[in-house]
Amino acid sequence: MTMTRLAASLIALALATAAPAARADQSGNGKDSGHQTAHGHDHAHDDEAARQIYKGYFDDDQIRDRGLSDWAGDWQSVYPYLQDGTLDPVMARKAETGTMTAAEHKAYYEIGYRTDVERIVIEGDSVTFFEKGKPLKARYAGDGHEILTYKKGNRGVRFIFRKAEGDDAAPQFIQFSDHKIAPAAADHYHLYWGNDRAALLEEVTNWPTYYPSSLDAEAIVHEMLAH
Repeated sequence: MTMTRLAASLIALALATAAPAARADQSGNGKDSGHQTAHGHDHAHDDEAARQIYKGYFDDDQIRDRGLSDWAGDWQSVYPYLQDGTLDPVMARKAETGTMTAAEHKAYYEIGYRTDVERIVIEGDSVTFFEKGKPLKARYAGDGHEILTYKKGNRGVRFIFRKAEGDDAAPQFIQFSDHKIAPAAADHYHLYWGNDRAALLEEVTNWPTYYPSSLDAEAIVHEMLAH
């Protein structure tokens, strides 16, 4: 019995000595802890900076010109989803903060999302607008960007493209706004189009909004709620 108790004590001592080291490795406090802590801090900083930019708070020197490739793809308007009630959960979520009801939010977005252009396809420097299935196509070249300041003090950037050639009825200018201010692929965007560059910059109530055509209704609601 004495030898058995001695062996048990030695095993317990060995486990007690080894356990803290094992826990340290599992919790990230081992040899790589300094790197992991700094890396995590960098990500947190980057995430916070991205959130501020998304909200419209940034410095002018953070803005970089962007090419049409940032918006390449096949895009669908979300306006039909607002009309058929699919986006009602999004409106309800918005009503949880602020002073507007879900119905008031829906009325606001009814004006904002309204458009007859149900689909847009962007390939290379060409943009094709689809209205009731009928295509309208033109080629566009970069025409700089403009910074807009809104009533509540935040700002937005419009990235502008001028028509180089194409269908006569295609707009002379298109202006993208997607909460990004430097080159990056868009996950959705608001688009303004027309023949008067300056007048378009004054438009802040109607902003047709497009998400990838590959997304179904449920996925779009999920994306909106995530923001």
